[in-house]
Amino acid sequence: MTNLANCPNLLYFYNVMPTMQTKPQTTTLIERPPIVVVMGHIDHGKSTLLDYIRKTNVVSGESGGITQHLSAYEVRHKDNRITFLDTPGHEAFSAMRSRGARVADIAILVVSAEDSVKAQTLEALEAIKKASIPYIVAINKIDKPNANVPKVKNELVEHGIYLEGFGGDVPYVEISAKQGTNITELLDMVLLVAELAELKADPNASAQGIVIESNVDPKKGISATLLVTDGTLRKGMCVVSGDSFSPVRYMEDFLGKEVEEATFSSPVRITGFNKVPDTGLTVLACESKKEAEEKAREYDTTEQTKEIVGPENAELVIPIVFKTDALGTLEAVQKELGKVQHDKVSFRIIHKGVGDITENDIKVASGSPNSIIIGFRVRVDSKAASAAEKTGITVKTFAIIYNITDYLEEEVKKRAPKEEVEERVGEAKILKVFGKTKDKQVLGGKVTSGFIRVGGNVKISRRETEIGSGKILELQQQKIKATEVKEGNECGAMIESKTEIAVGDTIASFTTIIK
Repeated sequence: MTNLANCPNLLYFYNVMPTMQTKPQTTTLIERPPIVVVMGHIDHGKSTLLDYIRKTNVVSGESGGITQHLSAYEVRHKDNRITFLDTPGHEAFSAMRSRGARVADIAILVVSAEDSVKAQTLEALEAIKKASIPYIVAINKIDKPNANVPKVKNELVEHGIYLEGFGGDVPYVEISAKQGTNITELLDMVLLVAELAELKADPNASAQGIVIESNVDPKKGISATLLVTDGTLRKGMCVVSGDSFSPVRYMEDFLGKEVEEATFSSPVRITGFNKVPDTGLTVLACESKKEAEEKAREYDTTEQTKEIVGPENAELVIPIVFKTDALGTLEAVQKELGKVQHDKVSFRIIHKGVGDITENDIKVASGSPNSIIIGFRVRVDSKAASAAEKTGITVKTFAIIYNITDYLEEEVKKRAPKEEVEERVGEAKILKVFGKTKDKQVLGGKVTSGFIRVGGNVKISRRETEIGSGKILELQQQKIKATEVKEGNECGAMIESKTEIAVGDTIASFTTIIK
């Protein structure tokens, strides 16, 4: 790896990295490859950077075979292995990016030399800080005509990102992911930071790792992508994550090739789980299926209760079922739900999961009146469609995540409890009383605000105290009949009221609206 003597200003990493070691130093600990997450704004070139690294640093001829939805892959740089987490870039997937940062040892924060710091840049930075991992700034798109690197550096400093040479120790590399400029230097920096971090693991330990993605294949069953963080996972073992477990009968690497074993920092996919494991949960290896089943039974599921999103004491609670194509997108869909806000309405998630919408989902929803089933990038099987039609359960499927938000906002508007609200539209001061016949009074006055209108209901006040109510039957302005008189004009009015109105009283006109 890179000689540390060449970069003394990076020694600050010694102060932040000890927390990343999960085991004390022993003779069985050996150096392990770093796990890197690339973060930043959606249009600043993260995908281009990952694509370039993947194409140029995966063994020749194999990069085309990478299983894209494995969410992680390994590259080689100067005889060193580096694992990259491939996390989505859109704002809606910030939960997935945050999870990626927690799994990773090092982050690369990509900032465009054209656009500089954006809201998603700061969001990514916050996730990195929460994860307490070191990061490298990659100033991308330096090949563009509008690139302004000095401006980017200044903006980074303004937002508390203190680069080397600009009052801080955060390393940075100026790159062009499209042309490959300085990508070698960026990977050198990754190895340097990893060396300073002294990442260690024990190949003889019982294997453990993290679930970084899960999905359901109608033909193959439930599979999960695991990132091994310690020990060695071998075929014939069993793995357990939460209350899910699977025998390790078939294990494939990021290239989709079957492997006999996997060691630390390696992403692998295992198929055969009894239920979908939750993303972000720890994975433990067991020597037998019996041991795995016992650990799964011991898992505390008390936190997996029905979730309320919105006001706790809302007048209306809408039960909702979520089904998505993968656990990562399930997190994103739930985040969108939080954007649908109404002071009288909340949502109760009664069930959520990965895979197509089935008859069982309809049964779960039918137990809660007025429930909605939302599917994202999944199908509704024939039995479920038939059951939904019979029970009247609303089932909606979407391919674009923000369409879910739009739909739910419309549902909230339609379903929210309605109430009649009186809204003041105008006031008039009574200047003269002309006469009274039974409950009808003829008055003269001046409109002091807004307007008054024939047919409008009024409240009568005397010395700021409400004394009665009535209704405007007729209006005249300059002795001509009028339907409405506006602010600043004098008028005559016939008002029906049981309350006797006097000079100096105020009438306030109200309209009733439904909110």
